[in-house]
Amino acid sequence: MDIKFEDMVAGLAKPGEEILAEMIPAQAHLLHMAVGISGESGELLDAVKKSTIYQKPIDRENVIEELGDLEFYMEGLRQQMNITRQETLDANVEKLGKRYQGHQYSNQQAIDRADKK
Repeated sequence: MDIKFEDMVAGLAKPGEEILAEMIPAQAHLLHMAVGISGESGELLDAVKKSTIYQKPIDRENVIEELGDLEFYMEGLRQQMNITRQETLDANVEKLGKRYQGHQYSNQQAIDRADKK
């Protein structure tokens, strides 16, 4: 390889100034909501990790708090994109109905992912 990884990254990463110059307020809001979802899901994952890996009692109040924070950011994203919560739930039911016949889980159906074919 003729190029160093560091040089490749420096050449391919879009400059922050360019991102800011091109970004409109609606995109900034969308990014805020998506980053919020990611951050809050990480906090939820940490709560579950502490319970499963460290064998600490699950902090139910914290889980409720993190789920509420996720709902906040998801609703903000849905509003920005004019998507209803019910529309999201209906699409998920339809997708999983295709994946799992009779809405019953099986390892084979999880592997086959019929909804992706």
